[in-house]
Amino acid sequence: MRNESWTTDEFGKSHQGRVGVLLEDGSVPKPVYFDGNSSSGHTSDFWAGYSGQPFYGPRAQVLRAVCACGWTGTRYPLDWDRIGDTPLYEDEPAYEDAANCRNDWNRHIETVEESTIAYPKEVDDLLAKLTEALDRLVDDSPAGALKAASRLEILARSIGYDAAHTAGRSMEPQDIGAALGISGQQAEDLLGHYRGL
Repeated sequence: MRNESWTTDEFGKSHQGRVGVLLEDGSVPKPVYFDGNSSSGHTSDFWAGYSGQPFYGPRAQVLRAVCACGWTGTRYPLDWDRIGDTPLYEDEPAYEDAANCRNDWNRHIETVEESTIAYPKEVDDLLAKLTEALDRLVDDSPAGALKAASRLEILARSIGYDAAHTAGRSMEPQDIGAALGISGQQAEDLLGHYRGL
């Protein structure tokens, strides 16, 4: 049984999402242990593992999107009268509910993005134009696009280094995190990354 989670490049583990499960009593179950054919098994919190079947986890009653930040999405009750003995991983309506969970999380990420510090309009416009120009360059001149990507990495390291030192002197990590939509710990890691370049 696989594990499935969702992340974005921008927010990383601070907003890692997945389909979460609630049991009949409203509790969140522990990950399910699957005994492998070898000497070691593995655990999984993949929603379809909670079917109440032999060798699976307890029976899920509700699916909902969950995020590492603590946010939870709409609850989607599972209809076990309809599902019967069908394993969850074979039930199409359950997969539709799981897809709805992903959509809920996507909307959550949009809300997080809207809460972050805004670029000045001039910078936002420049980044949009640069992205369009580089997308065209990939088709017209892949080598030129590689050269531009290399130059952008150099520029990002330089700006990041200066910004990390300035922000680190004037702001607390949790305030930096709030401005960027990430946790204080991830903000500290980001500062360390750019300071160490």
